[in-house]
Amino acid sequence: MNNLYTYDEISKHNNEDSCWIIINGNVYDVTKFCQFHPGGRAAILNVAGKDASKLFNQFHNVNQVLHKYGKLRIGKVKKEIKEEKEHPILKLVNLPKDKAFGDMFPYSDPNWYQRFDSPYYTDSHRKWRKIVRDLVESKLMLNVKKWEDNYRIPKEVIHDMGKQGLLAGVVGYWPKEFIGMAGPDNYDNFHELILIDEVTRTGSGGIAWGICGGLMIGLPPILNFGSNYIKQKVARSCLLGEKVICLAISEPWAGSDVAGLQTTAKRVGDYYIVNGLKKWITNAIFADFFTVAVRTGKKRGDLSLLLLEKDMPGISVKHMKCQGVLSSGTGFITFDNVKVPVSHLIGREGDGFKMMMYNFNHERWGLIIMANRLARVALEDSFKYAMERKTFGKRLIEHQHIRMEISEMARLVEATHAWLENVTYQMTRMSKMKAMITLGDTIALLKVQATKTLVTVAQKATLIFGGSGYVRGGKGERVERIYRDANAFSIPGGAESILNDFAIRSAQKYADNLPSKL
Repeated sequence: MNNLYTYDEISKHNNEDSCWIIINGNVYDVTKFCQFHPGGRAAILNVAGKDASKLFNQFHNVNQVLHKYGKLRIGKVKKEIKEEKEHPILKLVNLPKDKAFGDMFPYSDPNWYQRFDSPYYTDSHRKWRKIVRDLVESKLMLNVKKWEDNYRIPKEVIHDMGKQGLLAGVVGYWPKEFIGMAGPDNYDNFHELILIDEVTRTGSGGIAWGICGGLMIGLPPILNFGSNYIKQKVARSCLLGEKVICLAISEPWAGSDVAGLQTTAKRVGDYYIVNGLKKWITNAIFADFFTVAVRTGKKRGDLSLLLLEKDMPGISVKHMKCQGVLSSGTGFITFDNVKVPVSHLIGREGDGFKMMMYNFNHERWGLIIMANRLARVALEDSFKYAMERKTFGKRLIEHQHIRMEISEMARLVEATHAWLENVTYQMTRMSKMKAMITLGDTIALLKVQATKTLVTVAQKATLIFGGSGYVRGGKGERVERIYRDANAFSIPGGAESILNDFAIRSAQKYADNLPSKL
């Protein structure tokens, strides 16, 4: 509705019988809504007939609330149309308009979006960045809380993202042979970084895991080692979002200790009989396929991978209500004498551990991207909140200790992102096998850096928001959610203590082989 109203016309609707307010240049008739306002009708009547933008923006998650109550909008404020001015920061940093991206608020995006030149990115990356952001803004951003409350992402949303090509971009390369869809020019790991980073900009670990996480760990073992039969059965439908796949490794008694898994698969004729339990499995409650790690021998490392389907008799999945990443569909899976055709064996029997290790770098790298963007979102929201929130007669940003907290957050986020880009560049310069051998210890340390950064930044952001950062909804909604999600990133892909130890043991082996004179 594009009716235009003058300020004088609006001011006459200033009571409970006819109550209009202005929010960000739009006019809303909230007469009937007054009695339902969570803060009471007086809060609205105090600004009846006036511009309530400042107060509204201070206390609400603006886009989400305006989307929810969009039907109350009756028009816009009639005012003189002024010539659009150049964004002031473009002139300040002498940046061409076509190189600016996003709202240009400091630290709200990686610095190559805003003002720094980078050797890593091309026009192909810039075009891809816009495609992904537009889809995230239109398909995901306004529904995050609803999906969190429902503990799942609707399958139609995943299907829609798949049709747009966004799911194809998280498996380490562009799988044109399965989807028949041309990807960005010269698709590489930086395109994938952009995709995962932009999806995580929703400020939800659950969305990131639900859209990208389950697929990027569940499907690669099939793409890398599966038979043609299995690839044809699974790959296209999962990449297009018609089906959902998850990776089932962790068990109640085995997480980082992959070789200690106890779920068994005994060969009986043309079938494997699978028995066991899997716990903390991302996407499990809405998955159609399960890439399952099983024990096929008596020795500790005798592991294999099997493809299971949700409608196979003997499979049951229960939802696990965890602290965070709520919409990712975490589940507890029970396998009770499940008959799995031998044709569903992925790779060779007994090679399961090697196949799992082959994708661990990629999994950890994806978690690093997600963790650091969540930290960046918390930093962004904290900085913006500090610019408008007033205490003791001045804005939060004018208090020195708040500036120090924000600067510490920015230092951690930007340093981690610079390391991430360097590692991503190395990935583009070597084969996956070489990367597994060469970059394993580095990626392990970087994951610890990213998750510790996330936990630290989330805690600082919550304290900056105060009570607003403790409530599920409202101005601090994303910060409250990120605080709950933060610890979830410290565990999967290898707990921090395990990765720290692994990295230094690897470095020790290298040091032991150096000439003794060094």
